[in-house]
Amino acid sequence: MTTLDRDETHAPTPAPGPAAAGRPLPLRVAAPMAVAAGLALLVAFPPYGVWPLAPVGVALLAAAAHRRRLRAGAGLGFLTGVALFAPLLEWTNLHTGYLPWVLLSLLQAGYLALLGMATAWVSPLADRSRWAWPALTGLLWVGQEALRDRTPFGGFPWGRLAFSQDTSPLLRVASLGGAPLVTFAVALLGGLLVTAVWRGVVARRDARAEWWLAAAAPAAVAVGVGAASLLVPVATAGSGDTVTVAIVQGNVPRLGLDFNAQRQAVLNNHVDATIELAARVTAGQQRRPDLVVWPENSSDIDPLRNPTAGARISQAADAIAAPILVGAVLQGPDAGEVRNVGILWRPGAGPDLEQLYAKRHPVPFAEYVPLRDVARMVSDKVDLVRSDFVAGSTPGVVRAGPAVLGDVICFEVAYDGVVRDTVTGGAQLLVVQTNNATFDVAEARQQLAMVRLRAVEHGRPALMASTVGVSGFVAPDGRVSDATGFNTREVVVRQLRLDDGRTLATRLGWWPEVALAGLAAAALVGAAVLRRRQRIMPG
Repeated sequence: MTTLDRDETHAPTPAPGPAAAGRPLPLRVAAPMAVAAGLALLVAFPPYGVWPLAPVGVALLAAAAHRRRLRAGAGLGFLTGVALFAPLLEWTNLHTGYLPWVLLSLLQAGYLALLGMATAWVSPLADRSRWAWPALTGLLWVGQEALRDRTPFGGFPWGRLAFSQDTSPLLRVASLGGAPLVTFAVALLGGLLVTAVWRGVVARRDARAEWWLAAAAPAAVAVGVGAASLLVPVATAGSGDTVTVAIVQGNVPRLGLDFNAQRQAVLNNHVDATIELAARVTAGQQRRPDLVVWPENSSDIDPLRNPTAGARISQAADAIAAPILVGAVLQGPDAGEVRNVGILWRPGAGPDLEQLYAKRHPVPFAEYVPLRDVARMVSDKVDLVRSDFVAGSTPGVVRAGPAVLGDVICFEVAYDGVVRDTVTGGAQLLVVQTNNATFDVAEARQQLAMVRLRAVEHGRPALMASTVGVSGFVAPDGRVSDATGFNTREVVVRQLRLDDGRTLATRLGWWPEVALAGLAAAALVGAAVLRRRQRIMPG
């Protein structure tokens, strides 16, 4: 008998439902359920995109960890985390070897271990009320993600529940409370699902004639939550001026970590593709763009210091007669330091240093190496990062003339505050410059799902420009247009309507996450109080 089971012998008679089961599920059942939970969550994400399985995965883990000892709950959560993150992040081992991928996957799985432990801890609260279990499930998932998104070294938000819902009706909820509220909605549905099944099974086991009623109420609420999400209004297009934007996906000579050994070829690819676009414009085959966007690392040769690189970019800008947002690597500000930037290059004038955005959230162990001596013992690939990237200090608000851009670079799209700061700073069009040459198409599609959520969250048109794909445009309701292939050279041009309004999510900012995570912390404290009362209750 577990500690929790002993506590429950002195507890008041619970309401019919999960508490009536008396014990946790047998471990021989719970362990496969935990693995199945991770696999269900995995398949919810791109490139698979079976989004209804996300609540199913949440429900399986909630059931497996319910009423367990804390150590067992942590172990089951860890199993779920490994089953989810090891295949989800498989693209990180394509060119770095297996060890960094394994360590990153295990680190992320550790946060689901904490979630499993927390789920076990709040079991007494879940047993006291029919509706407590779904709410607790949603709150704990938000709390876990809030922690994982920030720690260590600034966090790694990949694999948030919200990012699995890019084709789901729940995506609309992002306009009300951003990614945290979408995560809460997904986990709430999972909690309602487990409550319905658990209560129905227990009532059936106890031969209660109304057993189906025990399951029907939570199931009906789950259907209601899903249906209500369809009523959340989202704009299908912006409400402001119309601009024509071109995305240039120049491609690289070869995929892998050594793509930057071909820096001149990569730059030439983007210059040549832009000049070819200009020729089509001159021939009347294509509308002239008001703005051209190149991806991250399109010029890894510092164009401010290298006259040849600068001249080539100027040649492209002059040919197309439109400003180009160039993804470049700049030396400095100090010796041994570099910056990952988006810089506006104007025709006839060259670089506009007033419209330069330096990436605010460099990727640890990829763009800078903390604890380098320790990291080198894990993988000598860290020495490929010869110079540490320095973080920028201001939001990526770039005034490009016809449009105010909200520029974020690569993985920054996963961080709520980095994107939101551009919108509150006046951005009318969200731009994600990225380089997927070191990854694969699965990673690119996972990133595009994040762009779709950001477009809905802030009611803005958006685009993703990649060196190798996937690139494309995203409407304010999350629809993708003109998506490119992977490892191809393509140019796509589209007219967009800008927008400078603010959704409720933009206005509320981080407060939905603060409120939900705060309630999760309160639930943990409440469970501690309840457990203490149960221990001291006279038998």
